[in-house]
Amino acid sequence: MKNVSRLVLGVSLSVALAACGGAEKKTEETSDKKEAAKTEEKAVVQEFTVTPHDSKVMWSGEVLGVYEHTGTVDVVEGMFTTKGEQITEGNFTIDLTTMTATDDNYNPEEGKSKEKLIEHLSSPDFFDVANHPTSTFEIISHDTENNTITGNLTVRGNTNEETITDVEIDFNENAASGKLTIDRKKYDVAFSHPAEDIVISDDVHLKVKLMF
Repeated sequence: MKNVSRLVLGVSLSVALAACGGAEKKTEETSDKKEAAKTEEKAVVQEFTVTPHDSKVMWSGEVLGVYEHTGTVDVVEGMFTTKGEQITEGNFTIDLTTMTATDDNYNPEEGKSKEKLIEHLSSPDFFDVANHPTSTFEIISHDTENNTITGNLTVRGNTNEETITDVEIDFNENAASGKLTIDRKKYDVAFSHPAEDIVISDDVHLKVKLMF
């Protein structure tokens, strides 16, 4: 009988210890969830105004296999709201009348100058700046894990969802930046060079830098 009593006592003790261990684990998990919830609650919500003209979009386009043109255009208005390190909403406006060229792939003697390029890019062949002087980007979501922002880009009155990659927010430098590649033909920027052996890439590469 003593052996049976000891066996029963041992089993009871094991069950009790196992139950205590499970309770302790459950308590730890509950504590972790509460701590995460508290951290989320403590995330500070802040609103930032974009500094006009100091904020830029750097652009580049390529005549395939020949040369690349680069330039800048000013961001003239914008704001965004953050919660912790995540951008929850925002937008910015680009003034296409401020477009400039920064590369050196020109031949003024042949009538190919920076001024001529900007004139052509501003024409209905490309961005039709007279009728569509601004472009806008409206933020939809910010994936902090993959450093991407999804939003709606509007160019020439056409709106498409685009993704900005390599997003960085530097609160010490008061700057937010990212990269974006768009298919110009989705925005009716459909000019093709008349010479068959000269092909203009459909891709326009953009690097956004917002100062705030």
